[in-house]
Amino acid sequence: MVASNISPVKLSPDVTPVTQTGAFALMDSLFRHGVEHIFGYPGGAILPIYDELYRFEAQGKLKHILVRHEQGASHAADGYARATGKVGVCFGTSGPGATNLVTGIATAHMDSIPMVIITGQVPRAAIGSDAFQETDIFGITLPIVKHSYVARHARDIAWIIAEAFHIASTGRPGPVLVDIPKDVGLEECDYVPVNPGDVKMASYRPTVKGNPRQINAAIELIAKANKPLLYVGGGAILSNAHERVKALAHRFQIPVTTTLMGLGVFDEHDPLSVSMLGMHGTAYANFAVTGCDLLIAVGARFDDRVTGKLDEFASRAKVIQIDIDPAEVGKNRRPDVPIVGDVKEVLGQILNRLDELNLPTQTNTQDWLKTIEQWKTDYPLVVPQPEGAISPQEVIVEIARQAPHACYTTDVGQHQMWSAQFLKTGPRRWISSAGLGTMGYGLPAAMGAKVALPDEQVICISGDASFQMNLQELATLAQYDIQAKIVIINNGWQGMVRQWQETFYGERYSSSNMSVGMPDFPLLAKAFGVKGISVRNREELSRAIALMLEYDGPVLVDVHVTKDENCYPMVAPGKCNSEMLGLPKQPPTFS
Repeated sequence: MVASNISPVKLSPDVTPVTQTGAFALMDSLFRHGVEHIFGYPGGAILPIYDELYRFEAQGKLKHILVRHEQGASHAADGYARATGKVGVCFGTSGPGATNLVTGIATAHMDSIPMVIITGQVPRAAIGSDAFQETDIFGITLPIVKHSYVARHARDIAWIIAEAFHIASTGRPGPVLVDIPKDVGLEECDYVPVNPGDVKMASYRPTVKGNPRQINAAIELIAKANKPLLYVGGGAILSNAHERVKALAHRFQIPVTTTLMGLGVFDEHDPLSVSMLGMHGTAYANFAVTGCDLLIAVGARFDDRVTGKLDEFASRAKVIQIDIDPAEVGKNRRPDVPIVGDVKEVLGQILNRLDELNLPTQTNTQDWLKTIEQWKTDYPLVVPQPEGAISPQEVIVEIARQAPHACYTTDVGQHQMWSAQFLKTGPRRWISSAGLGTMGYGLPAAMGAKVALPDEQVICISGDASFQMNLQELATLAQYDIQAKIVIINNGWQGMVRQWQETFYGERYSSSNMSVGMPDFPLLAKAFGVKGISVRNREELSRAIALMLEYDGPVLVDVHVTKDENCYPMVAPGKCNSEMLGLPKQPPTFS
């Protein structure tokens, strides 16, 4: 949507207005929209809002989590949203407070995460004067939000918030920014509450149902395919479509591969699963997408880390693409059958239409499935066990063994890819920055997920380089006793950067070694009031993970692993998905 400055005032004739401040209108509106937790950091321009927040907290209506850096607030709100499907909310003041939120806003935008971001702004009269801590956060964030508002009058706030939640959570989800000048928070107005469901926006009506003709065309292709493949992305997670993905896969015996964002949507213990595809996907997933004759893209956007060399991606296949966002359909790959609509709704339409047509269960994929099973045998994921050291893969496999149903967050790099390869998660149990690849995401995202899911295990898997970007949030864990668990895969490097420098840049390791100046992480955790555990040999690993999970409080486990392990398979830039580095034998040929 095109960003706008103001929402129209709409007073219901059935409600008598009461005099309240803009800050009250904001807090009451958030409460009415089901907000329970807000992640934020106060400052001058947002003080009127925090003053009202103080009253709402005292009444037990809302709980504020004081982060140590605004980037932590935006990532925590993001993790909260991913874990629950609800809209995450964060606060930041004007100027640097608002700009510190930008990385988290961009992360949410790239991964289509519903968030409402409230920023303070200098008083209306000072806007444009380069006042103290003034930045045009509305303009700065225009490319990375779904919609934006500047609240010019206190009377508009209730409708702005109602619209913001509606926009953030419907259609293709995304972050919505609401910038509130300081004097608007203080201004009194005739306040009329606006409840969820009251908003009707004529200019914003996402297409939910698929076109029936396209549904029939998709079914015709599926019924004829001998080598179909379901390619499922984050859109299926966002629409809670996992049961319908499973139903379609089982009905036609179609193998399923997922993107990094789609992990958890399909049970990876299911024989039909070929796990993740793409740059560090499984060999058998990448072979399957290369050899399939029908690719069914479900809430996936043909990202470059998935496709490799685009013109050779599924080049032998017809393509069905299902997506809520019409801008994504055909953006990178022209589909033979484009279907715009909510993934869950469209899959439901396909399944219902199949019932109406009374088509027999698919039987002509058996040879295809046998081929894929052979690939799984010939090209497995490998867990090295080096003598006298621990491999990164061992750590992740051990965590998965002891905590199979945990909610996992990650940072970005090698540990993220190994986690994607070896963790077998469920829907909304995999939380990772995929599109933007944001280092420093894992800890605050785990914080948000654990606040949302206080009775469930939440584990952050990080790298020593990524962890140092937002380690200050250990203080937030300690203050609120947020019992997230953190495992650092510590190899003393920016691991993925080192791997690329080794592979493509002649082993010139420019500014990627992190060993000099690295803190003692368990001692650092202790300084923040968090339990720290160090692991340096294989014999200690299992017990350390068990202690981490048993401990009543936040824990950091620092595991020292081999320093030169590379993450394979790997599709080199510009190569076809079937041309992977690190395979145990030559890849199959595709005619």
